[in-house]
Amino acid sequence: MRVFIAENSSIIRERLAALLSDLQGVEIIGYAEDVSEAVASIRLLRPDVVILDIQMPGGSGFSVLRDIRASELPAVVIIFTNDPFPQYRQRFIDAGADFFLDKSAEFEKLLDIFKGLGDLSDVERVC
Repeated sequence: MRVFIAENSSIIRERLAALLSDLQGVEIIGYAEDVSEAVASIRLLRPDVVILDIQMPGGSGFSVLRDIRASELPAVVIIFTNDPFPQYRQRFIDAGADFFLDKSAEFEKLLDIFKGLGDLSDVERVC
């Protein structure tokens, strides 16, 4: 499972990489710190899973999500944010996010999601 992380905080990127590195079959194929880098890299690398922050330099994770869905890339998109407000959750779900997690309260839930993603063709999206 090829994973791309779009997150401007180096601390969070490192923590995500450490968390996911123990999972068999998970490979982190790239990182982005801003929106334009995320869009370009995701188009080029075509990951299976994208972990995406909402607040990023150069725009927001919403524009990255729209680009992913417009390109018809079948990636699973996990929104991972410090802004877990209901209006954001609904907006991202409506735009095609598969999961929406609060960084401060649901960090460990990522492991459960990845364990459930063994067969990407049969993923049950849960937000």
